Amino acid sequence: MAKLEKTVRGNFDEILRRIEDGIMAGSISASLEDASDFAEGGARCSVRVFERYSYIGGNRVSLNVTLFQAPDGAIRLSGITAGGSQAMFFKINTFGEEAFLEKLEELL
Repeated sequence: MAKLEKTVRGNFDEILRRIEDGIMAGSISASLEDASDFAEGGARCSVRVFERYSYIGGNRVSLNVTLFQAPDGAIRLSGITAGGSQAMFFKINTFGEEAFLEKLEELL
């Protein structure tokens, strides 16, 4: 598992659109598995779950992206990957997870 957390600046909808479009365009095997959006009391939260095939790892990896905007306007992002390991009891070969997360970081 690899994780990226940061505060981003800009328009919430534009950032979300840039992430969705960029992840989908970044790999022919990428798919948007599901999405969820919430808004209440001036706060917003959007969750996206992407999946793609990792040629390096020979398996599928997922990327979960959460954007949260507090009432003060600050936008926080969390990106977490999973599924790239081939071992049963410990993680080996996490190249696919790291590459997926690097793509998200490029889009920011």
